[in-house]
Amino acid sequence: MESDDGEVVSNKQVIFKDYVPGILQESDMYITTATIKLKVPPDTKGVLVKNLYLSCDPYMRIRMRKVQGSYFARSCQESLLPITGRGVAKVVDSSHPDFKNDDLVWGMTGWEEYSLITATETLFKIHDRDVPPSCYLGILGMPGLTAYGGFYEICSPKKGEFVFVSAASGAVGHLVGQFAKLLGCYVVGSAGSKDKVDLLKNKFGFDDAFNYKEEPDLDAALKRYFPEGIDIYFENVGGKTLDAVLLNMRVHGRISVCGMISQYNLEQPEGVHNLMQLVVKRIRMEGFMVHDYYHLYSKYLEMVLPLMKEGKIVHLEHAAQGLESAPSALVGLFTGCNIGKQVIAVAYE
Repeated sequence: MESDDGEVVSNKQVIFKDYVPGILQESDMYITTATIKLKVPPDTKGVLVKNLYLSCDPYMRIRMRKVQGSYFARSCQESLLPITGRGVAKVVDSSHPDFKNDDLVWGMTGWEEYSLITATETLFKIHDRDVPPSCYLGILGMPGLTAYGGFYEICSPKKGEFVFVSAASGAVGHLVGQFAKLLGCYVVGSAGSKDKVDLLKNKFGFDDAFNYKEEPDLDAALKRYFPEGIDIYFENVGGKTLDAVLLNMRVHGRISVCGMISQYNLEQPEGVHNLMQLVVKRIRMEGFMVHDYYHLYSKYLEMVLPLMKEGKIVHLEHAAQGLESAPSALVGLFTGCNIGKQVIAVAYE
């Protein structure tokens, strides 16, 4: 169907029903079909895009609950609207001077076939098309920059240091471990299955790894893998894992707090009891958001693209097909279904 200001097409969407207490379920989302004009409205500075790949990320769960007094309280998903998250898309129409038709971009978009994006400061143009576009949701996008900023900028790593990565087979963790190995560190990761542990050791080059589900005493497990203690902990899990790590940190150790996925479905987060170790061992523990390091993105690409193309960094991706698969893919993050970066392939031409 044509209109005076652009073709009108159907637009399949994943709708967020309402704020979610407790465990996220597929039923907290539903699929619907709307329509959209393939033209940026007059007097609007923005881009209209066709979404190709969408990203599933643990932080999205926090944005589905009412959180007071935090960054997430200002950016919650709005109920009965399409879920928002990062994606790779092709520009269909643009009224913004930095973007033109057929550009590939990555950044914040909607879980739908087409999105009108006016917050263009969240968009990055994709210049290198020698790699699969979906990589810009993983190693070349938010998870990669998260791993880079959290590891290099916060932890100030040095050759020979002892590094522990939790959720090490995830989108960020498997990159942190590889960065640490390239630097000459000793690296151990934890994951939730034998297959993931095998991948960490045999594909990603970790020195060792263990299945945390098979360790009734995490303190004892860490003492076994780090008899001399931990210099750097890249935190993705929180709760009991963080508590055990604090007991095993070395003096002047550094903890980079990327996330705490074990807590996202809990109404009452677990307490951490060993915080006095921060004082006794003079540990520096710092949380961060990926936005803190957007200014380093071009520097990061200069480092990682050659490593990726030379095969010195391995990137693993888990792709679900079609928007219909999006709810189950997101829920699966919290039950350990994915290995590496979880994406949804909406359409690619």
